[in-house]
Amino acid sequence: MMTTDDMACNELINIDVDTLAPHDLKQEKLQLSATLRKYYSFCKRRTSNGGAECFCDLRVGVYKEIVPMGVDPDALSYSLAGTQLEPEEFHKVEALLSKGDSCNDTILLDCRNFYEIRIGQFSQCLAPNIRKFSYFPDYVDQNLDLFRDKKVLMYCTGGIRCERGSAYLRSKLVCKEVYQLKGGIHKYLEQFPEGFYRSKLFVFDERFAISSNSDIISECRYCNSPWDQYQLCSTHFCCQLVLSCSACRQGGHTACCPICQTKGKGEEPPATPPQREECKCTAMRPMIPQDAL
Repeated sequence: MMTTDDMACNELINIDVDTLAPHDLKQEKLQLSATLRKYYSFCKRRTSNGGAECFCDLRVGVYKEIVPMGVDPDALSYSLAGTQLEPEEFHKVEALLSKGDSCNDTILLDCRNFYEIRIGQFSQCLAPNIRKFSYFPDYVDQNLDLFRDKKVLMYCTGGIRCERGSAYLRSKLVCKEVYQLKGGIHKYLEQFPEGFYRSKLFVFDERFAISSNSDIISECRYCNSPWDQYQLCSTHFCCQLVLSCSACRQGGHTACCPICQTKGKGEEPPATPPQREECKCTAMRPMIPQDAL
């Protein structure tokens, strides 16, 4: 039997936005807008501060993976995903981890990228220094002994990456148990804004981050003063994010590192947009780090 969600999805899929004549565009946009509003009414809503200026465009597509992990979803079933913990259950983890040596069989694992973790994280977490989620499988493979015979509690922004990441970790058959935070950090902060997640939550839109509490755990790249407001590197060849405080930016430090700052002077913008990892300073970061508790 087709659910209401299925019918709403079918309406979205049946809107052919690739074959529009100019005079059809207005009507097609109205149809798409109405269908999206209908589908939105069935979605689990998460609200945060922001406006239309944070979301420059709208794209509707069908993808095998929302956040690519580099492993074919047909080869790694979603049914392997770790047990979901409600925010109320996850909130108890802080007290558990505070017991120290008596809880040395438990790992709180952040599945996000290093630049997300840098400005906000749960206390006492293991924070892999990886650049993107497609490196996560290699990170697990190179750190299997770290997870052996452990209970692993995973989290990410909204829970999407944990669905794939926890399935991959479970497929290695080294952990005692694997759990994931249902709804991710976003859902947790809705219920526990002053819980044990500290500082900002990175988001993938023009805001870069949303506040959860007044803590600042990151520093300015240049003067090491507390700072957690990202901006894009000012050099044309680089798309990295930079933490540079107001004083340092006024002093001309607007690139993500001294290498970019020097190289970017006087260069023309490239004809095609560069990939995010073309920054010279990424060579100093290991692609797949090895961690130790």
